[in-house]
Amino acid sequence: MEYRKQKNKLHQKETVAGYLCLLPNFIGFAVFTMIPVIMGFIISLTNYNGFPGYRFIGLKNYLTMFGDSMFRTSLKNNLIYSFSVVPLTLVVSLALALALNRKIFLGGFFKTVYFFPNLTSMVAIGCVAMMVFQPIGGVVNQLLEFLGMAQENLPKWFNATSTALLTVIIVVVWKQAGYYMIIFMGGLKNIPQHLYEAARIDGANSWQCFRHVTLPMLSPTTFMVTILCFISSFQVFDIIQITTEGGPGQATMVLVFRIFKEAFQNSNMGYASAIAYFLFLIIFAITLIQWRGQKKWVND
Repeated sequence: MEYRKQKNKLHQKETVAGYLCLLPNFIGFAVFTMIPVIMGFIISLTNYNGFPGYRFIGLKNYLTMFGDSMFRTSLKNNLIYSFSVVPLTLVVSLALALALNRKIFLGGFFKTVYFFPNLTSMVAIGCVAMMVFQPIGGVVNQLLEFLGMAQENLPKWFNATSTALLTVIIVVVWKQAGYYMIIFMGGLKNIPQHLYEAARIDGANSWQCFRHVTLPMLSPTTFMVTILCFISSFQVFDIIQITTEGGPGQATMVLVFRIFKEAFQNSNMGYASAIAYFLFLIIFAITLIQWRGQKKWVND
């Protein structure tokens, strides 16, 4: 009986010690995440402009969004951007991972080269991209002119409404492909080699091995990369701010940049908070759909 009491006291002390170790994290989460999230939702129901004196207006900010042509343009641009960047990043990063997963000459060097852009800030990447894609004197247009394209037909890249968003997509895919390449390479390393040996014994060629062995076994990695890409694509801001500032016109205006303009340039904090919560619902819905869909296509 005495032994049981001592054991219970020891268990209680361990439980208290465990909670005390977790307490700093809980406090940080409450102060920097939970309370701001609650306050942000409350602000979205007001006409708060950053200064004292505001009133409760209910769902007016949320109703105003759908009558705002600039908001609809931002949403359309963001959807085009997201559903372009995500598949392109998946294809490019997987192709790089498959190529560098083999034992090739200077393989380590090429891994470093492809991963290096991810180590550089998006601000620096944006500055370099503006020089590379300059309509006059830029490296890309000089190369196109060397290949025979007429000067009047050279793309304007960041400076034209028809190509600005496409240029942003190219730069972002180039920057983040190396990071996801490393994740895919980790997934490839975990595929048992005996599955490939069994497939080859059954007469499978390289494409059939890739389709029926590599892709199914990479599905958990692909699922994780897809969710990460979608979340980051709806949070794009820095490359837009550095290169186009939402222009030309509204060609590259996306939701986060729209939130920034409303909150810090137009001092319309309540409306900006409403757009931010709408953005949260989009990300949550896409993640939920993918999470439910993993039961059908993710091979555990």
